[in-house]
Amino acid sequence: MGRIHIGTAGWSYGDWEGIVYPVGKGRGFHPIPFLARYLNIVEINSTFYRPAQVSMSLSWLKRAEPFPDFLFAVKLHQVFTHQRKDFSRKDVDDFKRGIEPLLAGSRLAALLLQFPWSYINTPAHVDYLTGLFKLFSGWPLAVEVRHSSWDTPAFYDLLRARGVCICNIDQPLFKNSIKPAAVCTNPDFSYVRLHGRNDKDWFREDAGRDDRYNYFYGRDELEDWVERIKTLARKSGKVYVITNNHYRGQAMANALQIKNMITGEKLEIPETLVRQYPVLEEILKEIKNGQHELFGKKDKGDGEKRT
Repeated sequence: MGRIHIGTAGWSYGDWEGIVYPVGKGRGFHPIPFLARYLNIVEINSTFYRPAQVSMSLSWLKRAEPFPDFLFAVKLHQVFTHQRKDFSRKDVDDFKRGIEPLLAGSRLAALLLQFPWSYINTPAHVDYLTGLFKLFSGWPLAVEVRHSSWDTPAFYDLLRARGVCICNIDQPLFKNSIKPAAVCTNPDFSYVRLHGRNDKDWFREDAGRDDRYNYFYGRDELEDWVERIKTLARKSGKVYVITNNHYRGQAMANALQIKNMITGEKLEIPETLVRQYPVLEEILKEIKNGQHELFGKKDKGDGEKRT
């Protein structure tokens, strides 16, 4: 059974104050060592908007020093996945250089190539992907595609041949949305990203980031994914599970629930998070009683305290 790493997509959200992070954090507070007390991976999203500097990567490593099992996944810059033009070899080299300390320090879980739903499976797009894999050859690559046209044996065979991991995702399901799965294309690691299922706002033009990712997973939904995660752990050496439903700390709450469901181990939960999501009280009660079954008899609608 492969080792499972569970964490959140990003850490810099103003609406996490007083929910994930304590009020009045105090001097010297930084999210990385705080999150590393509860989780063992985080996905760096800032690199999607601007490449990291070496100094920044070294700072992340320093923050994570007390937690030897803590890993970082890094999202590739949007110029390679969304714009897909007007970049140079220098841009490739500069991006690699900025996160190379994470790779050298054995802290880099994966480099995530996330493509939008509009990126469909065409010969030209397959060729582009193949070229991108070559540009970042030697790096642990995971690719996320969201359109169902990519859900083909031929595409998965291509990824296996290139040693690239397919990212299994949960997203709002429309006619051509790729569905939840447990596909492994790299025996070294598998990748899972949970975006929430807010179909009302996912493609709404005036919806902001918080609207799209405002979703709290319920018991049955998480149970389905826990089974898929366990399946992936039987197929690969590691599984990276990232919750991206970040609004008001929902990603943190769901990540801890998944962790409890998979490991059954005692875990800490921030007090502020328990107050916001009373369903987490069930975990604490069951741990106290020596029972590790999640949720008890709560319905999924009881997850968040509305304020």
